[in-house]
Amino acid sequence: MSGEFDGLTALVTGGASGIGLAVARTLVARGARVAVLDRDVTPVAGEDLVAVTADVTDSSAVEAAVASAVEQLGGLDVLVNNAGVGAAGSVADASDEEWHRVLDVNVVGTARVSRAALPALRASSHAAIVNTCSIASTAGLPQRAVYSASKGALLSLTLAMAADHLHEGIRVTAVAPGTADTPWVQRLLGAAEDPAGERAALEARQPHGRLVSADEVAHAVAFLASPLSASTTGTVVAVDGGMDRLRLRPPAPEAS
Repeated sequence: MSGEFDGLTALVTGGASGIGLAVARTLVARGARVAVLDRDVTPVAGEDLVAVTADVTDSSAVEAAVASAVEQLGGLDVLVNNAGVGAAGSVADASDEEWHRVLDVNVVGTARVSRAALPALRASSHAAIVNTCSIASTAGLPQRAVYSASKGALLSLTLAMAADHLHEGIRVTAVAPGTADTPWVQRLLGAAEDPAGERAALEARQPHGRLVSADEVAHAVAFLASPLSASTTGTVVAVDGGMDRLRLRPPAPEAS
């Protein structure tokens, strides 16, 4: 619904590209004033967005960036914790450094930004936090051990935060995309021996037969963050073409 975010403000982490940028643009189109937080905000130059720079693994930088965003926006109603990194491989492949890197961004980074934003959110009458989770949090995917562990932790963190902050009037939810057509997935495909074959395999494992678009995820985030969803909290919305829950029968072979 166009205009449902009129008068509201939002901060989107990892908002300079991919799903985060799609979320920021969607919220702006629906009436919100939006800030994006990213390590490099040059891609959003010229956009109708407030841009603040920070690495979510740096507590001091996060606190300064969130404070700057809140000041420039004049408050904060919605936080979208979208910043994240991917990782490929099994537990046999991952070093301790890889574990620390991914968990620090995907889980602790979400906690850092949320912690910095809570004072402003507590002052809002429409406060909402939406975390970007993943199909990897609920389905076992090959060669995604570290990434899956981080997103599983993020799902649990979402539920814990929802319980902790409900009495403060802050709703906490998450969106769980299937394999999405994002820059990270494009890099994975580019590194594959057979990019076209790998893409076809990723599309085939999703029941609707294609990658999820960033805009589709953004619309789900907007639904969760919307003041029209005031009774929705502690909820994870899957945007995965049915991958998590559906078990379709393969098509019958054609008669010869």
